[in-house]
Amino acid sequence: MAKITFKDYNPNDNLLFPNCIGDFIPKNHKARLVSAIIDNLDISELLSGYKGGGASSYNPRMLLKVIVYSYLNNVYSGRLMERMLSENVVYMWLSGMNRPDFRTINNFRGSRLKGVFEGLFTQIVELLHKEGLVSLNVQYVDGTKIESASNKYTFVWKRSTETNQRKLRERVGKVLSEAEKIIESENTSSELPEMTSEAVAEKTDKILRTMDEKGISRNSAEYKAVKKVKDESVEKLKEYEDKLDILGERNSYSKTDHDATFMRMKEDAMNNGQTKPGYNVQISTENQYITNYGIYQTPGDQGTLKPHLESFEQKYGKQSMDVVADSGYGSEENYEYLLGKGITPYVKYNMFHKEQKRDFVKNPFLPENMFYNESDDYYVCVMGQHLTHIGNKTETSDRGYVQHYKLYMAKDCSGCPLKGLCHKGSGNRVIKVNEQYRKYKQLVKGLLLSEQGLKHRSKRPIEPESTFGDIKYNHGFKRFRLKSMQKVTVEFGLIATAHNIRKYIKSKSAQ
Repeated sequence: MAKITFKDYNPNDNLLFPNCIGDFIPKNHKARLVSAIIDNLDISELLSGYKGGGASSYNPRMLLKVIVYSYLNNVYSGRLMERMLSENVVYMWLSGMNRPDFRTINNFRGSRLKGVFEGLFTQIVELLHKEGLVSLNVQYVDGTKIESASNKYTFVWKRSTETNQRKLRERVGKVLSEAEKIIESENTSSELPEMTSEAVAEKTDKILRTMDEKGISRNSAEYKAVKKVKDESVEKLKEYEDKLDILGERNSYSKTDHDATFMRMKEDAMNNGQTKPGYNVQISTENQYITNYGIYQTPGDQGTLKPHLESFEQKYGKQSMDVVADSGYGSEENYEYLLGKGITPYVKYNMFHKEQKRDFVKNPFLPENMFYNESDDYYVCVMGQHLTHIGNKTETSDRGYVQHYKLYMAKDCSGCPLKGLCHKGSGNRVIKVNEQYRKYKQLVKGLLLSEQGLKHRSKRPIEPESTFGDIKYNHGFKRFRLKSMQKVTVEFGLIATAHNIRKYIKSKSAQ
């Protein structure tokens, strides 16, 4: 029988690393690509945040490499990054044997990179542009909601806050009015319910001083009521005011992350679309590379398109020729903006798909299918009756955009045998027509049904939607780890950067 031999093994031996730790890292390892990309970035804006003096700081390039490489490998925890720096040879090589703790990592990620990382992200996309991987001439836009790191039960709702504030003001107003009657004050105010907490505090102090001067007992019910307003109600009014300041135009926020808004999430543990604190994340993609991203506090997508495209222009100094998006972005306001910027809008509107169906096309009662006499400005219903122009109407959206409508009414629908099919109202048929929006929709419909439009529409589901799917399900990023708008923006920027590098590695390996 041949003699069995084993390689030397002595776990108690003192092992020496080779002269270069990089000998352990393969030449084509992704960590080398991360290191090379970050070495080529201009980080002067990041360096400007360091004041100098005192103890030495960790090199920001080193920290950036460690964090980006961690996100590339689905490592999002600062504590886990700290552990990797002492256990994983790739991390040791990236860090040059530096071992910053999780507090240093989190401070760098959450504070140092605020307001800076978007510039670094832009530089990386420009590198992709130079290699011909993205043209920046088209944006496939979509959004998703990602849960905040805050507690989902710490909600504040605008409606309930305003209701409680109003009720408290009414109670306070009643108490102070009664007190002023007792002290025979001539300066009674009927505007007490609208007073601020500061004004209420001043008024209660004045009333209490007057009561003391007039010798009204501090044990009286009236004095105690005013004193309670000063000690309790003023503070509560200030609390309501602070909450409304934080809310701004929003309907809700989380107490543990004031920037997070409660939104209905598609993905949750109960699979029932629970309302949770989160952020509306918008991205633009091209060839499935993320070319732009933005974080918004509004649940709806419609109002995010304009600022999202403006941020793209700020990043690259140019705007895309084509923008492709689903019906969540289709509105008169957005079409006006896109066309005004010279952008071709391959953006669906709500009724686009329904308008292609037989039920819609064959329905003669819909205003879209009625004959319109442009010269005399009237519509003709299925029974041949004219609907003449009777007036105009304007509506203002939550964002302040004004839409103009024209109203048309039939002369007499009382004897019409088709009235029940035409409309449900008791009077004559009235239709509301937004001529400008209708023109935009006709233009967009032609674009969407064109050869280029069909090409864009076929690509849109595999552009931003598959990118979000990859981030959420393949790489497990369904919830932010950081809190506040600025920190969340940095965190998703890291996610987007990791996604782009990951895709870049795949494209190189496929060659």
